[in-house]
Amino acid sequence: MGTEESPESGERPPVALIAGPTASGKSAVAVKLAKALEKQGRKAAVINADSAQVYSDLQVLSARPDADEMQGVEHVLFGAWDGAVSCSAADWAEAAKSEIARLHASGAVPILVGGTGLYMRTLLEGIAPIPDIDPAIREAVRSLDVADAYACLQSEDADRADQLDPSDSQRIARALEVVRSTGKPLSHWQKRKTGGIGKQVELHPLILLPPREWLYARCDLRFEQMLEQGAIEEVKALLARNLSPDLPVMRAIGVPEIAAFLRGELSQEDMIAAGSQATRNYAKRQYTWFRRQPPEDWPRNESESIDIFSYFARLLHH
Repeated sequence: MGTEESPESGERPPVALIAGPTASGKSAVAVKLAKALEKQGRKAAVINADSAQVYSDLQVLSARPDADEMQGVEHVLFGAWDGAVSCSAADWAEAAKSEIARLHASGAVPILVGGTGLYMRTLLEGIAPIPDIDPAIREAVRSLDVADAYACLQSEDADRADQLDPSDSQRIARALEVVRSTGKPLSHWQKRKTGGIGKQVELHPLILLPPREWLYARCDLRFEQMLEQGAIEEVKALLARNLSPDLPVMRAIGVPEIAAFLRGELSQEDMIAAGSQATRNYAKRQYTWFRRQPPEDWPRNESESIDIFSYFARLLHH
C-alpha cells in the first residue's frame, strides 16, 4: 500500500495521508496541517477516507467534523452518500481521485484522513479486475457454513486459506466464489490491479497509533458524548427509513446497539456498555491493521501528541 520512489518524486503532486483507528485524533491533525500549509500561502483541503463518515445519515455516530472543528478548511466527501446507497471502496476511490485531481488543478494539497484502510489501499494500489461472479456459484458458496467453506477453500486455494482466520466468513466466501467462478485464485487477480494513483503522487503519510489505554478511554468517552449530542435521535430517523439491515449504514458502529435499545431489547445502561465495547473492538481491529498492513517506512506516531512539523517537514518546506 504505497508508492515507488523515483528520481522524479519531487515533480509529482503531493498528497498527505493521515490514518489510524477511530478516536485517535486524525481530524484535528488534518486541520492543523491544512492551517500550517495555508500560513505558507498554499491552499489545502481535507478528503474523508472513513467508511462511516461518507454517509449523510451518520453526522453524530460517525464523529463527522462540525463547522467549528473544520476551522474554515474545505472538507470533501463527508456525508456525500445517502444511507440507502452502499459506498464501496471502488466507489469511494473514484470520487477521491476526482477530488484529488480537482485540488491539484487548483494548486491545492489534498489531505486524506480516515480509518478505512481498504479505501486508501484501493485508491493507491487500484482494483483487481475480477470478472463478475456467476450468481449460481455465489449462492452456493454463501449457503455454506463457515467451517465447510473454509475446508473447501483449503483444497481449492490453500494459499489464501492460510492467510485467513477460519472464522472470517466474508473473506472466505469471497475467495471461494472467485476461484470457483473464474478458475483462478484471488491472488492472480490482485497482482493485476489497475487504476491506483500511488505512483502518480508524492505521498506524505502518517499513521496515528497512540497508547491503547488512552485510545480506549477516548472511545468510551466519545460514545457517551455521541449520545448526548443526538445519536439516539439519529438512529431513530435512520430506522424510520426502513432501509435494508444489510446496508453498511445500518451496520455502522453504534447503530445496531442503539436500535436494540429503541426496540426495548437493551436497557440504556446495557446499550451504552455494548456501544462502547463495539467502538473499542473496532478501534482494536483498526489499530492492528494500521500497525501491520501499510509499508514499514510510513511514519507511525505512537504518542498522544503529534508534532506535524517534524512528520510533514518535506511537505511544509516544499
